[in-house]
Amino acid sequence: MDIFRTASEIRSWSRSRKTAGRTVGFVPTMGALHEGHASLLVRASQVSDDVAISIYVNPTQFGPNEDFSKYPRTWESDLETAAKAGVKAVFAPGEEFYPKGYRTEVVVPQWNSVLEGEIRPGHFDGVTSVVTKLFHCVEPDFAVFGQKDAQQALLIRRMVRDLDFGLRLVVAPTVRESDGLAMSSRNRYLSESDRKRALVLSRALWASVAVWESGERDPGRILSAGESELAAQAPDSVDYFTLLDPDTLAVLDRGPALSKPAILVVAARYGTTRLIDNAVLGDVWG
Repeated sequence: MDIFRTASEIRSWSRSRKTAGRTVGFVPTMGALHEGHASLLVRASQVSDDVAISIYVNPTQFGPNEDFSKYPRTWESDLETAAKAGVKAVFAPGEEFYPKGYRTEVVVPQWNSVLEGEIRPGHFDGVTSVVTKLFHCVEPDFAVFGQKDAQQALLIRRMVRDLDFGLRLVVAPTVRESDGLAMSSRNRYLSESDRKRALVLSRALWASVAVWESGERDPGRILSAGESELAAQAPDSVDYFTLLDPDTLAVLDRGPALSKPAILVVAARYGTTRLIDNAVLGDVWG
């Protein structure tokens, strides 16, 4: 497994793979890898010949009230996870990735301020900008993202389509603990009691999914089932529990009956830890 620190190095590696007639899969991460990330690497290996991963804690997607310095950095265990998954190249740029004087942003207007974007101003601009840079550096044939960050995946899909990136975006299912909690690097910050309480998030999603699967298409009734579940064991606060249109990112909370696939999304807080989760209604990813 090769480790590269500069754009020119990883780009040269990628081009050499393609010259040899091989395809390149890519999984961008900020490190602190867990089994959810490992599943993305496995998926990348299924759709491509050689897999590359980036490990880079991107400062531009942290808001003023989010502590960039406290994001977990687990370099040695990350390399072990990558190696076990058969990763061939690790791209780990340093501070020079955003050199002094850097000013360019890639922005998806309107989409960048919905739900997560409204709560975390500037977050998605940082995501789309760094992913664009990473795509240009790695030049992958396939890029794999997790459904766990559904809004992010939808935003990247829109950007890939709009800017004609020459790659195929693959969205892999959310990986969960045996009790249903979606895997996340943030789970390590939950107390034992809060972790048990957080199981209500997946239960609320499944309650709404069950209503949809019964044939119900009224957004209010679909959401009501999950909201009742949340109320029974309420998080410290709920930022949102709603439906999103995957093609327009419109919030579908009390509108007309659903006539196409949608995504259920939830965000809630337990103490200082904020968790997000989601479930799909229909074939969202195609």
